[in-house]
Amino acid sequence: MAWSNRFCRLLEPCPEHCKKEVGNQVKNLVKRYRNALWTCASIFVGNLILAITIAAFVVPNGLIMGGATGLGILINRFLKTDVAVIVLVLNLSALLLGYVVLGKKFVLTTAASSLLYPVLLGFAQRILGTTALTDDLLLSSLLAGVLIGIAIGMVMRVGASTGGTDVLNLVLHKWLHLPVSVFVYLTDIIILAGQAVFSEPEYILYGVVMLVVETISLDKVMLIGQSQIQIFTISNRYEEIRQKILLELKAGVTMMMIETGCSGDQQKGVLCVIPPRKLFTAKELIYSMDPDAFITVTQIKEVRGQGFTLERHDYPVESQHY
Repeated sequence: MAWSNRFCRLLEPCPEHCKKEVGNQVKNLVKRYRNALWTCASIFVGNLILAITIAAFVVPNGLIMGGATGLGILINRFLKTDVAVIVLVLNLSALLLGYVVLGKKFVLTTAASSLLYPVLLGFAQRILGTTALTDDLLLSSLLAGVLIGIAIGMVMRVGASTGGTDVLNLVLHKWLHLPVSVFVYLTDIIILAGQAVFSEPEYILYGVVMLVVETISLDKVMLIGQSQIQIFTISNRYEEIRQKILLELKAGVTMMMIETGCSGDQQKGVLCVIPPRKLFTAKELIYSMDPDAFITVTQIKEVRGQGFTLERHDYPVESQHY
């Protein structure tokens, strides 16, 4: 009888709240798989771009660079071994050190790039050979800087690391309690200085150009899709501006209590964050209601929350009287 009752309950239609809960679980599962797929793809493509760039522009032209690759190029002058093999040994050594000092979790998040990059670099060197794609050192420096910045940026945007000296910098940070940036600059300076001993002054300068371009490119990639515009408006018609931004611009608004400096009047300022493409429309909308409105425009490097990194929810807009 008990088994019969259980079977009957299984055949009963699922309540509405149960369906909603199952739907949310499926949505979250799909989102997790999509994020995992995006992470793997970003790590693979980023390391592939990095490997091709090093094999096509950096190594054949004798440009200097930092990181594990730069150290591999330096060691290659003495051992005459493939740079890819040296980088693999360095990355494995760094992983072992990271496992001992930083723990298992850190190693798991770093292992992918540490093992993938040397393998891809080895394939790229065998396919492209030792001939550079261009003999123009300036062009090679610029292209290498842009592509390396893009490659490292793709890996870092998904929370991964390229391994190598990054691990060493984090270990030194834990041991000596100094900022990570200090060790990043210190290790790169030592590696660059070691290569500079065996390089002509012209090649050193081209290497510096490459590093500068790489830094700019990396910074841009890290902010792609995250940079937004913040507008702060001071106007006596703040209520009308609030409603127009909410209804026509479809942007969130925050009302801020302010006091005018000259007259000491109490009123409200309108603060909103919008994509750069909506800036012109926003200014036209505000000035159409109050040509004397005071507006400040600020570029925001990153915004997180509803309407940006989370799904936007529309709420009923009610007129407010102050």
